[in-house]
Amino acid sequence: MGVTRTEIFTQEQNELAQMMKALAHPARIAIIQQLLKSQSCICGDLVDEIGLAQATISQHLRELKAVGIIKGTIEGTSVCYCINEEVWKHYSKTFGELFKSFVEGKSCC
Repeated sequence: MGVTRTEIFTQEQNELAQMMKALAHPARIAIIQQLLKSQSCICGDLVDEIGLAQATISQHLRELKAVGIIKGTIEGTSVCYCINEEVWKHYSKTFGELFKSFVEGKSCC
């Protein structure tokens, strides 16, 4: 398998690709949806709500945290997670601009 040549793309293109890669799993989408629904920090509830093992949930949380879309705080023996508002707004704007750039009726196919 070839090496990705990320250096030929803009920083914005690389960041957007990393975010899309982090979101490209149904479990991560479910985690994000649960965090958005609760509008607060969630600790152990994700295992019960999503139905995956704690280790699996932890792996997915690490991936989401690595791109900054979620943040966590330590409360006693547990880590609680919530949406990182600043990053969420940034990517919401970036995704919005990408999708808005399509002009209907100008498709060549």
